[in-house]
Amino acid sequence: MAGLSPSVLQSGTISPVKPDGQSTSAGASWTVADSAAGVRLDKFLAAQDRLGSRGRVTASIDKGKVFLNGTEAGRADAGVRLCAGDSVRVWMDRPGSARRVSRSTVIGELEILHEDDALIVVNKPAGLLSVPLERKHDAPSVYDHIETHFRPHGKRRPFVVHRIDRDTSGLVVFAKTSRAKEFLKTQFRRRKPERVYLAVVYGHPQPVNGTWRDYLRWDSRTLIQKQTLEGDPHGKEAISRYRVIERFQGVSLLEVCLVTGKRNQIRLQADLHGHTLVGERRYVFGSESPRPIVFSRQALHAHRLSFRHPADDRVLCFEVALPADLAELCVRLRRGCP
Repeated sequence: MAGLSPSVLQSGTISPVKPDGQSTSAGASWTVADSAAGVRLDKFLAAQDRLGSRGRVTASIDKGKVFLNGTEAGRADAGVRLCAGDSVRVWMDRPGSARRVSRSTVIGELEILHEDDALIVVNKPAGLLSVPLERKHDAPSVYDHIETHFRPHGKRRPFVVHRIDRDTSGLVVFAKTSRAKEFLKTQFRRRKPERVYLAVVYGHPQPVNGTWRDYLRWDSRTLIQKQTLEGDPHGKEAISRYRVIERFQGVSLLEVCLVTGKRNQIRLQADLHGHTLVGERRYVFGSESPRPIVFSRQALHAHRLSFRHPADDRVLCFEVALPADLAELCVRLRRGCP
């Protein structure tokens, strides 16, 4: 898993293709003639009577404006050989395409994986807060970095959609407008987004695929999540699905998919079910590992996130590999080193 590189996969439907070569306010579309069969997509679009240059083609692909047979084309599709009858469309005013970032950009400690007119998706490093906290007002946060990133462009402050713990690494999305915020937050409330984490835990869960179901309540005095009974009026059901990806000596690498999204949910549920996260310091509750492993934080990473875009309802899916510290931990464990 550690070898995976950041990727963005996008899918969705678009409006019907117009007649061959017809221009519209939204752009233009063409049906590939027999004479153009076998020509690369980028060369086809670079013709003078289309986009006019390879540079314009590359920029349009990077901004999600090029479609081949109704599917968004990525850079890997630029060299696809066209067939007679294929439909090619350039959607110039596609919602969200004006400021899309298709290749990652780094601002301070933060890697931006995607940015458009409605939202921004980042890969948060461990040790950085998602949002500022009153009790830690001097501690830097993702929110602060994005606000600084917006400032030269005259943008307003970002809108918080969800968050992950300070010492958890991985994917977080912020909205750029109040409308986008409400659209995204509604998805999270309805449990629609896919939220997949990678975790290194003590022990070997049985069965190797399963579901954790618990009732939890947040203690605002101690700022900790606690287990409670089903009938507790302040309790809420927490559900996580897990899968063992790799077994080490006394330790496992899990993929955990959140069905619900309670604060500290995976950290507490892992401990409740006998598989405390390596490096966990808060949710241990008397658990003792026979072979303590030195790690500077809880071994948890927000690996994959998918949701529907506020502008056109297309599905966006983002995935980031294990960060260096977790990847190195897995290498150590494979070698049998604690």
